[in-house]
Amino acid sequence: MSARNPGTVLDLKKICKVRVNPQSVLKRAQRIQGQKTPKKQWQTAWLLNAVTCIDLTTLAGDDTPSNVHRLSMKAIQPVRYDLLKKIDMHDKGITTAAVCVYPSRVADAVKSLKAANSNLPVASGT
Repeated sequence: MSARNPGTVLDLKKICKVRVNPQSVLKRAQRIQGQKTPKKQWQTAWLLNAVTCIDLTTLAGDDTPSNVHRLSMKAIQPVRYDLLKKIDMHDKGITTAAVCVYPSRVADAVKSLKAANSNLPVASGT
């Protein structure tokens, strides 16, 4: 099964009208390349912050309640506890932003999250 968004139409006319300033792009790319990479502690903080912006999603139309349960548990604890403990982030509530499932599996996700005492949002599309 392939993922698709029937609500979004690819408008090639708009895309063809897009103009790029090559000099600006090259200048920006050179500036980015010249920047130092973040130190380990900052890089870790950025990566953990990125995790909190992710929706864990399943797009399998034949998902089972157990698959949705596993996904929900992974959303609650997306980073291994021992790794979070090493950097003293084990008690900071690092979760993903939401769990995203097909409409037919919303109840399963909500049930799993409530059972785990989590108020993580459940998203769904049609």
